[in-house]
Amino acid sequence: MEIKLNGNQFDAYLEGKRVGEMTWSNAGEGIIIIDHTYVHPDYRGKNIAETLVAAGVDYAREVNKKVMPLCPFAAREFQRKPEYQDVLKK
Repeated sequence: MEIKLNGNQFDAYLEGKRVGEMTWSNAGEGIIIIDHTYVHPDYRGKNIAETLVAAGVDYAREVNKKVMPLCPFAAREFQRKPEYQDVLKK
């Protein structure tokens, strides 16, 4: 799987085909909102969405921003993964 940054989103590719995305928006100084995560139905269950959220977390760390996970899937990932708490906007 390949994850590519494209503006305010990460795209997931398998064998050159775009199969998923995670989008965010800037919300003031130092905050990004993860607002959407999508994986094509044919590719669900392959940890693609989890990988996209992880890419968003890594990006937030790189640019020193906090994350508000408003997307329901991203919010569940933040609840399940204590290692994401350092970037969670509280």
